[in-house]
This record gives sequence, structure tokens and C-alpha cells, in this order.
Amino acid sequence: MAASPINNPQRILQTLDSYLERETRIVLFGRAALALGFGDLGRRFGTTQDVDAILPTVEMAKIESDTQFWEAIDRTNKKLEPSGLYVSHLFTDWQVPLTANWLEKTVEIPSNEFRFLRLLRPSSIDLILTKMMRNDREDLNDIRFILENETISPSSLEAEFKGARKLEVPELRAIFLKMQPVVQNIALAIDTARLRGSKSLPSGYSLDPDWWSKLTNEATRQKSQDKDKGLSL
Repeated sequence: MAASPINNPQRILQTLDSYLERETRIVLFGRAALALGFGDLGRRFGTTQDVDAILPTVEMAKIESDTQFWEAIDRTNKKLEPSGLYVSHLFTDWQVPLTANWLEKTVEIPSNEFRFLRLLRPSSIDLILTKMMRNDREDLNDIRFILENETISPSSLEAEFKGARKLEVPELRAIFLKMQPVVQNIALAIDTARLRGSKSLPSGYSLDPDWWSKLTNEATRQKSQDKDKGLSL
């Protein structure tokens, strides 16, 4: 059987691994986490050009003093610069929205191909939270992918929204709050489609050709909700 072609996150991480001197754990998020943390379903995200990671606050003293780690990142970025590939954003867990016990719920990503790297990703709900800081169409498509391939109810999302850590930057907090009903509407649409007989939705499935404008336009969304209420009477 032919080996699967190396995607961009794999190439970046293999390069990083080649410069490491000892076992190093990295929690991926962003599209690299989707590309590597969802098996064959995540292949479509393999064209992403960077790798983002979350640095747990409880481990920051160790991470900050880990010279070989920072040197490996620097050497990786210099080597891959001509290809436009790089290790990009390294955030602490207080700089992105996450549940309080996010680190306990991380999911292992197979790392057998690496000498020293040990990869993890946040839980699917935590990954969704990290993609709610920009009100961005691409992030919402990623959220939809996660919801289509994981069983996460709108009610469980609401509970996690309430328990999420408070972001330090006011502007990001405002966007995160604004995104909550948008994400819940996506979850509700997927949940409804499943109840109507489709056990799973293909990753490229479009809920509605005009889904973006309807979900991000408050007046349209309220009109749609009022219509739904009328139908249920």
C-alpha cells in the first residue's frame, strides 16, 4: 500500500522534529489540528501553510526555559521560509477561549513518525471555542466541519460557552459573545438534519447556499427564528 502524501503540517512538524534534542509535547490548534487530528476526514486541511500551538500556562516556566525548543522553531522557520511554511502562532491558554479543564480533555494525535514530538489537540468543543475570536467565514466553515463530524448538541455548546475562560482582550470577548448564537444556529441546523434521517453529513455539505449572510445578519436571523416559532404553534 502506498504511503499517504505528506501534507504541509506534517512537513513543518517533521522539520521541527529533526531539530529537537529531546521529547517535546505540543498542543496543536488551528487548521493543523484539523489536518492531523481528525484522521482521513481532515485531509482537506493539509494545505494550510502554518502550524499553531497552545502553550499551557501551568507549563510555561518549563517551556520558556527550553532553549532547544525555541531554537528548533527558529531553525524550522528559516529552513521552510522559501516554501512559505512556518510555525506561526504560539498562544498561552489565557489568550484563546477554552474551557477551564481543557488540558485534561486533550486528544492525542498519532506521533509515531516523529523522533521527539508528541502531538495533541484540544477536545472538539475547545477547538470550536478557539475559532470564535474573528467572526470569520473560514473559521465558521471549520466549526461546521467539526460539528458535522462530532456529536455536539446545541445545549452542550451553550453550557461550555458559559463556562469558558474570560478572554483578556475586550474586543475579542465581544466577538466571542457575538459568535455564540451563530455557532449554536449551525449546530442546531446540523442536529435537525440528523434527526430528519441523515446520520452524518459530508464534510463539504452546505446547509444553505446563503448560510453565511443569514447567520451573521441579525435581522434576517431574527426573522427566521420568528418564522420557526410560528410554524411550531
